[in-house]
Amino acid sequence: MSYNKEDYVRIKTEFSQKYIRARERAQARRNELHAKIPEVWEIDRLLSKTGMEIMEAITKGGVDTESRIAAIRKRNEALQAKRGELLRAGGYPETYSDVQYECRRCGDTGYVDTVMCECMKRALVLAGYESSGLGGLIRTQSFDNFSLEYYRSSDPREYEAMQRYVTWLQQFAERFEKDTYQNWLLVGATGLGKTHLSTAVAKTVIERGFDVLYVTAVGMLGDFEAKRFGNGVEAKHDLSRYAEAELLIIDDLGTEMTNQFTLSCLYDVINQRINQRRCTVINTNLSYKELEARYSERITSRLLGEYRPLIFKGTDVRRQKIKKG
Repeated sequence: MSYNKEDYVRIKTEFSQKYIRARERAQARRNELHAKIPEVWEIDRLLSKTGMEIMEAITKGGVDTESRIAAIRKRNEALQAKRGELLRAGGYPETYSDVQYECRRCGDTGYVDTVMCECMKRALVLAGYESSGLGGLIRTQSFDNFSLEYYRSSDPREYEAMQRYVTWLQQFAERFEKDTYQNWLLVGATGLGKTHLSTAVAKTVIERGFDVLYVTAVGMLGDFEAKRFGNGVEAKHDLSRYAEAELLIIDDLGTEMTNQFTLSCLYDVINQRINQRRCTVINTNLSYKELEARYSERITSRLLGEYRPLIFKGTDVRRQKIKKG
């Protein structure tokens, strides 16, 4: 797994801060107890010496080492019991001054031994949702809620094609690894499920722990224009992510303003990712002929030669939903 670098640094920092805050809150509660119940302070002072006393017993050696250690432990058990009694008498639970971590499994460190804890994985997945560019959309569109029923009224061959597309894309996403290399070109009219399926791919790949960037063609090229021409507008994404993200999804290719600069940027992104063998999914409402008419031969030859085409046909799903009420 190789989560987005910025997400990882941010989440790791957040976990470090959580760990420190939990210990600071525990110390504040301990100070409160010491102020209100002086006997607890004395017990804690004695208990704090335990490690040193056991070390001294081991260092001293002799045949009675184990008995000395056993005596220290027995004394500590008695002190802990007395401490509990004092806390209960004072109206506090026995665990009042314990460090209360959000995650008991890893103690808010994010790791159990050297293995990343599930709580940190979840935090990185949520961060991945946001940094992918999908925001709330990724939470509502998945393979689980993609319905093929809207394609049954179409030509049976189109329904069968959609079944294959869903299977192929789901397998691609669920088997995604660092060395995976497969590009997809989703072609078809508006409302046929291209965005839903590409969102589902993004969601699954992010949950597998990989860096995904999902952008519209307009947004991506807008970032390059902002970087190149400025005009007080900042790029939404670091331009390096367009080449480095393990999966790049470009939605609505063909809706952007086309000029020599944008064509050059689009070519550079597509070509870099092919050369680096990084996966890309592109959605477009343009037909093959429209792609060839709009883009240079350098771009279309790569789209048609390096991407697996999926041709979406049928009746606009959004309209079908409106008719059903």
